[in-house]
Amino acid sequence: MSVGSDALATDREFFTALLEPSVEDLDRILTDDFVLIDVMSGSEMSRAVLLELVGSGQLDFHAIEPAETRVRLYGATAVVTGRTKTSGRFDGTPFRARSRYTHVFVEQSGRWRLAAAQGTP
Repeated sequence: MSVGSDALATDREFFTALLEPSVEDLDRILTDDFVLIDVMSGSEMSRAVLLELVGSGQLDFHAIEPAETRVRLYGATAVVTGRTKTSGRFDGTPFRARSRYTHVFVEQSGRWRLAAAQGTP
């Protein structure tokens, strides 16, 4: 398996952890200083907030369909871009979104971890 496919595998693991949901897997995948720029509001969300929302069920994904994924490598950093179609509920309110996304992974202790994620409608 190539280094690039390892980063893509971790990208898929992130989406799977959101769908299952698995706070334990998210905890393993996300860097301590992870930040998410939300596709719906453009607001910044910390690692702690994302883990709380997913763990409490307040944020519940029903589907995440990635497409057109591409990885670019820069030493111990991988940038993954792609498209997604998502659906779920936030605080009981249904949502659907189509977006382009950018995920920035860094290699830490021999594995890829997600440091930043941004979605754009």
